[in-house]
Amino acid sequence: MSLSDAPDLKIKMTTNESPFACNTNAIEPGDRAKHFATIETLFGMVQEITEVPNGYTFRLPGESHVWMLAADFIALEHLCCPFFDFNLGLEREHGSIHLSLTGREGVKPFIIAEVGRHLTQMRHQST
Repeated sequence: MSLSDAPDLKIKMTTNESPFACNTNAIEPGDRAKHFATIETLFGMVQEITEVPNGYTFRLPGESHVWMLAADFIALEHLCCPFFDFNLGLEREHGSIHLSLTGREGVKPFIIAEVGRHLTQMRHQST
């Protein structure tokens, strides 16, 4: 099936890209302190960071509470930083959690500025 075969399909094109700036006002005031604490806790648990062409992948312990922290982080972070792409994965057989923060060209320095000071036990790998 091609796109021309689907006349009811609406395609949304995005031409307006948000700037690389965190808008913490997009997060409800009552949720901000918890979000900042989540960032500190979550990125303090990063075991390894891998640089990918359009961002970074962070390896985290494969524990249920870490998955929930990562999901909480994504739920609010996408509000204040809509230019990030998020991907959360879990390796089979009780393996590690992988949280990827990526985006368009130029996003890498912003990612490190946002979470870098919280990365306390990581090892860095480039791909």
